[in-house]
Amino acid sequence: MKVTIIDYGLSNLLSVQHAFAHFGAETLLTSKPEDVLAADALVLPGVGAFQDGMAGLEKLGLVEPIRQKATAGTPLLGICLGMQMLFDESEEFGLHKGLGLIPGRVVKIPDTDADDCPQRVPHISWNPLYPGSSRADFGGTVLAAVQPGEECYFIHSYEAKPTDEMDCLAFTVYGGRRICAAATHGSVLGCQFHPEKSGEVGLKIIEEFMKSADR
Repeated sequence: MKVTIIDYGLSNLLSVQHAFAHFGAETLLTSKPEDVLAADALVLPGVGAFQDGMAGLEKLGLVEPIRQKATAGTPLLGICLGMQMLFDESEEFGLHKGLGLIPGRVVKIPDTDADDCPQRVPHISWNPLYPGSSRADFGGTVLAAVQPGEECYFIHSYEAKPTDEMDCLAFTVYGGRRICAAATHGSVLGCQFHPEKSGEVGLKIIEEFMKSADR
């Protein structure tokens, strides 16, 4: 299976590529629409601002190919900014449209915690993952190998709010509030954390994503 990693100018490409190569995956770094359309599995990494990410995708003609592949059921993993761009829209620096693959909106993390005390934004830390919605565990999902409470690495100032609570696969807690840590809708998976920087836990998630894409 070839894993196609989308390069649109705002991506942590090499660390993502190395993480997939750890499991022997053939990887392709590309910014070409035709490569996206031919992909077996897609990864949309990203760091930076939402509007710049979407502008990069649009400039390269990648928006519609990504949507087309997701609609056709091709496995798609969005990481950090890549996860946020899977949603309908973001409030970062104004209101900007996303890919619309997971219903919901991206909003700023509050600068006060649940007790109304100041908290640091961006959120930069290792935080535990807990099953979202009404799930008792992560069984049957791409996080199946993760035990609730295992930690991953987060760095972000905005958080995704899925419209449907069932789309929240995992959450973490920051400042006494829940933050959606992973979201899924159809063949689309978004991780707000960086699996490629999350040690053994992150590698387990990448391995499960590859297995799901190979089925």
